[in-house]
This record gives sequence, C-alpha cells and structure tokens, in this order.
Amino acid sequence: MKSGLKWGLIAVGGTIVLVLLILLILPVFVDANKFKPVLEKKVAELTGRPFSVSGKVDISFFPFAGVSFSDLHMGNPQGFAEKDFVTIKSFDVRVKLLPLLSREVQIKHFILTDPQIVLIKGKQGRTNWDFSIPKEEKSPAATDQDSSESETVPGLPIRSLTVGDFSIKNGTVTWIDTPSGARKTIDQLDVVFTNLSLDRPIGVKLSARLDEKPISLNGTLGPVGQDPGKATIPLEMSLKALSELSVSLKGTVASPAANPRADLTIAVAEFSPRKLLAALGQDQAIATRDPGVLNRVSLRAGISASSDQISVSKGDMIVDDSKLSFTSRVAQFSRPDITFEAEIDRIDLDRYLPPASESKATVSPAGSESKSSTVTGSGKKTDYEPLRRLIMNGRLKAGEVTIQKTKLSNLSVAILAKDGILRMAPLQADLYNGNLILNSDLNVSQNVPRSSVKLGLKNILVGPLLRDQLQKDVLEGVTNGSIDLSFRGDTPELIRKTLNGGGELRFNDGAIKGVDLAGMIRGARAMLSGDTQSIDVGSRTDFTEMKVPFKISDGIFNTAQTSLQSPLLRVNAAGDANLVSETLDFRVEPTAVGTIKGQGDQEDRRGVKVPIIVSGTFTEPKFTIDTKAIAKEQVEKQVFENKRVKEFMEKKGLKEYEEPAKGLLKKFLN
Repeated sequence: MKSGLKWGLIAVGGTIVLVLLILLILPVFVDANKFKPVLEKKVAELTGRPFSVSGKVDISFFPFAGVSFSDLHMGNPQGFAEKDFVTIKSFDVRVKLLPLLSREVQIKHFILTDPQIVLIKGKQGRTNWDFSIPKEEKSPAATDQDSSESETVPGLPIRSLTVGDFSIKNGTVTWIDTPSGARKTIDQLDVVFTNLSLDRPIGVKLSARLDEKPISLNGTLGPVGQDPGKATIPLEMSLKALSELSVSLKGTVASPAANPRADLTIAVAEFSPRKLLAALGQDQAIATRDPGVLNRVSLRAGISASSDQISVSKGDMIVDDSKLSFTSRVAQFSRPDITFEAEIDRIDLDRYLPPASESKATVSPAGSESKSSTVTGSGKKTDYEPLRRLIMNGRLKAGEVTIQKTKLSNLSVAILAKDGILRMAPLQADLYNGNLILNSDLNVSQNVPRSSVKLGLKNILVGPLLRDQLQKDVLEGVTNGSIDLSFRGDTPELIRKTLNGGGELRFNDGAIKGVDLAGMIRGARAMLSGDTQSIDVGSRTDFTEMKVPFKISDGIFNTAQTSLQSPLLRVNAAGDANLVSETLDFRVEPTAVGTIKGQGDQEDRRGVKVPIIVSGTFTEPKFTIDTKAIAKEQVEKQVFENKRVKEFMEKKGLKEYEEPAKGLLKKFLN
C-alpha cells in the first residue's frame, strides 16, 4: 500500500515537473512571430479594415502566462482621411498560471503604452468606430450564434481577481467632426487602477490634457463583487478640469449590465464659465450685454438615472447674484416628457441677452411676404420638430425679474407642452404697483406657427412702465385693461402683418405728455382772432379718465371711440396706426367744457372744438390743428345760427333758401 502511494506521488510529481519543463522550454522552440500573418489576416477579415503588428511578439507560459507586442496598427475603413483608427506602441500582460486552476486570476501587470485612438465623424454622419454589420449580410447561423452569445451569464467564472499593476501610459484620443471642422484632442492620458480586485474598493487615478489644458480624475469604485453586471457598486469621484472646474460625484451604480441605474449626488464647486470657455479657446461662446455675468456658478443636486429616465432632486444653483432651487424629471428620451419645478430669488435677464446688433432691422414692404414664415433673419428655417415631440409640465416662480428693462415681482407661471402646442397658463406677476395675468399659446403643429395672447392689466402705473420698456415719457396714469390678440409666423414682419384682435385700455388720473390740448384750443382761438402766438405742444394734458377701445386687423390698429375727460376738456379720437409701416392717422377732437383762462384769454370757451390731426410715424409723430374745420364751424355758427340773420331770413321769406345756402357755403369752405 505504502509502495503504491509512493509510486503514485512520484508519478504525479514527475508529471508536474514535466509540464513545467514543457512550459519553460516551449517558448524557446515556438516562434509566435510566425503566426502574425495569420493573426493579421483574420483580424482584417473580421473587422473589414487593415490590421498589423510590426513589432516583435513574445509569449511566455511559466511562471507567468503572458503576451507582449509592439507597434500595433488598426486602420480606418475607406472614405476616411486619417490612416489609423488605433495604434499601440507596446502592450504587456502577465498572469500567474497555477492559480488559474483554482479559478483565481492573479495579474502581475497590465501595461498599455502610447495608445492612440482617432474618432471621426464623416460628412454623411458615418463614424469610423462603427463595426456593425448590416443585418442582411448576416447568415442565419451567425444570427443564432449572436443571440445565444448575448444571453447573460450569471456571475463571473472566477473566484477572485487581483491585479498588481494596471496602467495606461501616455494615451491620446482625438475627436474630428468633419462637417463642422471641429477637432478636440486629449493627450498625455495616464490611467492607473490600484487595489484592482472584486472585493475591495478600486482606486482610480486619471490625468490628461484637453487641448493642452490639464484635467484629472481621482476616486474609488467598488467593490464590484462576484457579479459586477448585477451588483450595486459604490462610486466616489472627483474631477478637476482646466484649473477652473471641480466636480465631485458620490453614490452608487446598480446593475450596469442588465438594468443600469445610478443614484448620485453631484456637487460643482464655484467656478467661472467665462474663464472655463476662455481656457478652451471658446471666448466667443459667451457673448452677453453685460460682460460681468457668468463669472460665478455653483451647483449641488441629487441625480437618479436609469435607461429610460433621469430625475434631479434638491437642486440648488447659484448664478452670479441669483439663487435657484429646482427639481426635474425627464423620461422617454426619444419624445422627451419633462416635468420641473423651479424657484429663483431674483434675476436680471437683460444682462444675459446677446449684445444688441449694430445693424438696424429693415421692415419689408407691405404685401411682400416670405415664402415660409419659418425662415429667420439668417435665412435658415426653424426646425420645430423637437417642440412637436416635447411633452412638458413645469412650474416656475421668481421673486424679482427684469426683462427688456421691465421689472416684475412675485412671478409665477405654468408651462405646458404637448402635440406641438406650448402654453403659459397663466403667467401672473406684480409690476409697477399693479399686476398682470397672461395666458398665451404657441402652436407649431403646422409649418407656420400660430400664437394667441390674452392679457389682463390691473392698477398698473403706466408712466414708469413706458419709461423702462420704451424709454419714452409720454403718458402717466393708473392703467386697467384687457387685450386679446392672435398672429402667425416667427418673424417680426409676418407677426405684424397677421396681428388681429382687440381690447380696451383705461387710464385714470393721468396725463398725456408732450401736447397741451387746452393750450391748442387757446392758440387756435387766437389764430382765428388774428393773433399769431405760437402753440405750446411741449407741455401736458391732464385727465381724470381716458378710454381706448381698439381693434387690430392684419396689423392695422383702429380705434373709433377713444375718449378723454378732464375738468376743462372732453376729447374724442378716432383713427388708425399701421403697425407694418409704423405710420399714424388719427383725428383728435378736444372740446372745452369750461372757461379756459390764460395769456389774456378771459372769454368763456364752452363748446369750442379744435380738431387735431395726428400723422407722421411712431418715432416722429406730428400734431396739426385742423384750422379749416374750425373756420368752417365758426362761419356756419356766425352766419346761420346768428339771431339777427335768422330774423332777417324769416322776415324776408328766405327760410326755404337756408339749407341750399348752407350746402353752397360748405362746398366753398371745403
């Protein structure tokens, strides 16, 4: 028995020694370089692109199973200007052989030196990293094999994994976008993994340069466990880029291979987007009216993401002097379904608008309409398809907002979108001691956008509003009103041409600045009396109430019953304002209702009418007294309403000639 065991052990030991000797001697007699042509041919056939290993290939089997090679090249398919897709200067991996028998993988080192990858997007959208084969070119056998290989294998077929040295040295990744001409390069890429195993946190250290600017990534990943594809993997990373940006991520990534999900907290330390883009050579990417904005931004938020949605919770963001809190969710990425709630304390949006263009916009002649309203000033058509796919349900609140120099406070708005219809329902805000409520729709379901606006105004001080919005000091008073408008198009010209609707504006306890209607009456009376005094149109006309009912038809504003009341005046006005040509055509009829005294005028002027013609343009209005109408009225009054004239005509039996005489006199005065 002992003799048999002894010889058995000798046999096993001899076999092991023999195997070890074979493993040691085999590389001496086997030249791996003889197999390079076969390897290169097979890889080229499988990938459809050139493949070569110009350097020497070494293989070892004991005590480490290993392979090393140098000067590897994989080319690009035909049609790409760059010759190589991937090049590797050298590669060396060593794995302990005996532990593999116990399903333990012990890697001494894995070193990749000078890898270079060139990623190209061609003119037709074709990419050089696409290795897919069209379905019609696959055989049924290959399809069956692919489907079987895609089945998930539970767990890893190993018990443990340890790696002594895992590093990528001096790598380069180049991105070329041929249609836009953009080119980005990441070079001096060094990646080191420490404590690389299944049951311990893995250290990650990355450093590189992006367009010659430094970036780095440090942190830990894992442990990944025996089944990394289904495990929940802890993650803690810190990214630093271009000496400006510092981002930290902390959380978990679950089931990365099967049903990936990430729950992370992101924190972006305060940085300057303006300086960051300047470091990238993109100074012109930020062009704002105020060059002092976008110099201070920070962010903190919770992010939950899966393959079909992403949500943000407890979001806090600082942008310059503004603080924003928000939550959001995006689902169905192909047809985005977005919900959000956001609240900002204050923001001046004018500071972030693009600089005002030095070129003046030209107004197209009336009747000349572009072939498509979706053509912008740059000649490019607006693509509304993303808006047609969009689904949105959002709520926004703001403490103070300045937009187009108009100051609003306590703003709240609901923003809804579905089937190409975007709706604000409603927008409410306080402004200039009053408040407004706005409901608006933008319908882009057809080629030409259609819009509607309903606006309600309550107790708004119109003077400071017009001074801030239009930089004009023309009107004072407390404003109430309602406006209902609709229009088509997305260019100012087409919007003005297709503007329709109406409404009414009411102004109380105010004044029209720049014109003194009472003074005009005095001046007109003086001219009729032969006085050549000048007319003062640089003062103001006070009123207790002014009503402006109006209609707009195809860009022409019309009012037929505008009225103004003051202690001394009654004013009626009617006429048009052409929004397309920006011209005015109004007739204003102020009537004195009390004694007007001034400049020696002591007479009672009750009932005196002085018609005023308003013409010119929006920027240069002209006020002209209709002296002809005044003269006509006065002649008729003096001739036909004079008591002595009436008595004379009755006495002489001329009453029947009164009307024909009036008609003849009117024709003469006209």
